[in-house]
Amino acid sequence: MYVVLVYDISKDENGQKRWSHIFKICKKYLSHIQNSVFEGEISKVQLVKLQQELKVYIDSNLDSVILFKSRQQKWLDKEFWGKEDDKTSFIL
Repeated sequence: MYVVLVYDISKDENGQKRWSHIFKICKKYLSHIQNSVFEGEISKVQLVKLQQELKVYIDSNLDSVILFKSRQQKWLDKEFWGKEDDKTSFIL
């Protein structure tokens, strides 16, 4: 399945530390596309693992994680308004 994951981590109560852990976990499974937004193809098993790993760091009273699911990327119409990040800009 294709997913877009968006999170908002509170800066209160060790928020920066939680944000760092959450960012690293998401990067293991998905592509980082913008600030706190990730996307990519993921299996159901990988999605369960991702959720289990994130659960440790998400404070349900302070933080928010939203997951948008689609069968495949082709079923999701994506538009860029403004600057589109160039994922190849790091290649020399």
